[in-house]
Amino acid sequence: MKRSAPLQRKTPLACTGFKRPEPSAAFKTTFHTQTLIRKAVMKTKRRRVTVAEGAKYLAACRDEPCYLNVKCPWTDWADPTVVDCHSNQSKHGKAGGLKAKHWFTVPGCALCHDWLDNSGAPFEEKCAVFDDALARWIPRRARKMGLEMQEAA
Repeated sequence: MKRSAPLQRKTPLACTGFKRPEPSAAFKTTFHTQTLIRKAVMKTKRRRVTVAEGAKYLAACRDEPCYLNVKCPWTDWADPTVVDCHSNQSKHGKAGGLKAKHWFTVPGCALCHDWLDNSGAPFEEKCAVFDDALARWIPRRARKMGLEMQEAA
């Protein structure tokens, strides 16, 4: 459909700008107070674990053989690819983008570490292997760090 004449406005546009309604005095104080409280809460930062606190556990894994022993045979010599392997279990503090606490680490070679983090093995199998390695590693780490194991009386 084609128009022969342009559209015509019957009433002219009003020349008023946009006017925002004034909020009540009670709303102003409540809103302002709540905003200040929220900003104060956001300013407080959660204390992060420093590198120095976990470094002693990570350093204990140096010059150790692999304790996972999934992809490599057990040897008593220190493999140069051994690094600290963190647990992937939520009971050890693992969540979302967080690693588990440094206390829950075991020495593992690159192949076993890759198996633990990236393989398609069942999660239960990974948990069983890690828990076994951690049980063997805790007494050795305690001796290496100079901590005495408490014996049950």
